[in-house]
Amino acid sequence: MQIFVSQDKIDRFRRRLSVLYPEHVEESLERLLMVMGRYGVGTEPAVESERWNEEDTVLITYADMVQADEGTPLNALTEFATEHLNGAIKTVHLLPCYPWTSDDGFSVVDYRQIHPDYGDWKDVEALGDHFDLMFDLVLNHCSASSSWFKQFIAGHEPGRKYFLDIAAGADLSAVTRPRTSPVLTPVHTRLGGAHVWTTFSADQVDLNWQNPDVFFEFLDIFLLYISKGSRMIRLDAVAFLWKKIGTSCLHLRETHEVIQLFRDIFSLLAPHVLLLTETNVPHKENISYFGDGDEAHMVYNFSLPPLVLHALLRGDASELTKWAGSLPILPGNCTFFNFTASHDGIGMRPLQGILPDSELRFIVDEVQKRDGRVNFRKMPDGSEVPYELNITYYSALAEPGLPESTLSISRFMCSQLTALALKGMPAVYFHSLTATLNYLEGVEKTGANRTINRRKWERRELDDLLANRHSFQRHVFTRYTDALRRRAKLKCFHPNAAQQILDLGDRCFAVKRTSLNQKHVTFCLHNFSAEHLELNTAEVVLDAGQCIDLLTDEEIEFEDGRFELAPYQVRWLMATGS
Repeated sequence: MQIFVSQDKIDRFRRRLSVLYPEHVEESLERLLMVMGRYGVGTEPAVESERWNEEDTVLITYADMVQADEGTPLNALTEFATEHLNGAIKTVHLLPCYPWTSDDGFSVVDYRQIHPDYGDWKDVEALGDHFDLMFDLVLNHCSASSSWFKQFIAGHEPGRKYFLDIAAGADLSAVTRPRTSPVLTPVHTRLGGAHVWTTFSADQVDLNWQNPDVFFEFLDIFLLYISKGSRMIRLDAVAFLWKKIGTSCLHLRETHEVIQLFRDIFSLLAPHVLLLTETNVPHKENISYFGDGDEAHMVYNFSLPPLVLHALLRGDASELTKWAGSLPILPGNCTFFNFTASHDGIGMRPLQGILPDSELRFIVDEVQKRDGRVNFRKMPDGSEVPYELNITYYSALAEPGLPESTLSISRFMCSQLTALALKGMPAVYFHSLTATLNYLEGVEKTGANRTINRRKWERRELDDLLANRHSFQRHVFTRYTDALRRRAKLKCFHPNAAQQILDLGDRCFAVKRTSLNQKHVTFCLHNFSAEHLELNTAEVVLDAGQCIDLLTDEEIEFEDGRFELAPYQVRWLMATGS
């Protein structure tokens, strides 16, 4: 097949490679063009279709989140999702489902295989018959038990040059630390002692991206995932990718160039594929991964989970309103990945510069009252500060000891509907759908705080809870999936549809969404307090005397231009006839 890569693109590849691999520019460029020719760039440039629409909602889940007596966990997940989530969820994000040794999958042993305890690639593809798929690419590190690291220990190629051997006396004081563990881990190799870079743990050895062979290794893995049906790929811990002694080793120019190079490549090879960066850092640093519209298609909206939690625990949405109103207008080919919970904890760093220290302490205290845990990071002066709160999002918002109460359910649903109302693509963690409580016995077994939010369900137990008319899990699941299905049919929730944040007072978080064709306007009103809230229709520019609540189909007639929201009630209002 004739290769069509414009001179413009070739020049761009060359510029990026000259930043990354200045001593290997031409050979790397030639190698890249060969890869692209092998994977088929045709005689005409690929045309990108619409990237996303209002139907796009992502389920975040482990491959073995649902387990059954027969079949593989991936089979059980597929059966559960097809039975309960059709029309509510479009994409399933499988957290790392490859062979691993620690961190529940994020210490990858073999990127090209599925963990045999979960199933195999055929099981993944069967899930892909019903839903779009998102895979994880753990770029920064791999398992100390991987074949690559074993080659490093033995002094064999290619692994011998895949890792960083740092002099023991190197000054790493400027390096930003997400953990309290040492930056370097001593190991014994066939060639003698070595100190390898370990950002997250001794079992997660950082890769040497200064070696172009590492880039091409991951490009091949990238292409494998796309061939297996991945529409979205999450770049895990990508902010730490490039190492340069004497710097913070965070957000370096080279890291951004790597992501932009991947974006350039896939704009030709697979223009339907979306790149999502995972950078749990302060908001301004986080959104730098949009680049100039030429880097990540999506970034996690990391400030959203702790801000929504803070606002609901305080009964005061003013800081959330202020922050949401300050969000930048993004290029049309970029959007936020909106979530409240994931497999990790609730990050505290994204609140830097948004909330004062006193309010951060308030959140930590409230989480600890609800049996949550706190992970810390080490500062340059040796002190430790809260890095992450470990708790299920339902437990974080439930009244202590009263998870089944109407107040607990309503407050939690208010948090979830807030994330669904905002501009961007919503992502829902499995345990949010099922209103899962803290898995404290799991923490006792593993000794890891993050286990609190990583429980695995037995299919029979889950079915019983969802069939029980009196269980709060059924109540949440039913309301949640109904809201997701309704949202998927509303043009005003297209990720590119206009958003206006309205200031209706401390207790109300209000969002106006307008469809791309300007024909549909929805006012999303959230009572963030435990009290009844009275609003004036003029405040939300509702000229019509009658509206419909899109969440319930209830028709609402306004008397004297005023209406009321019950404690933690949410209404998505559209004027009748819109």
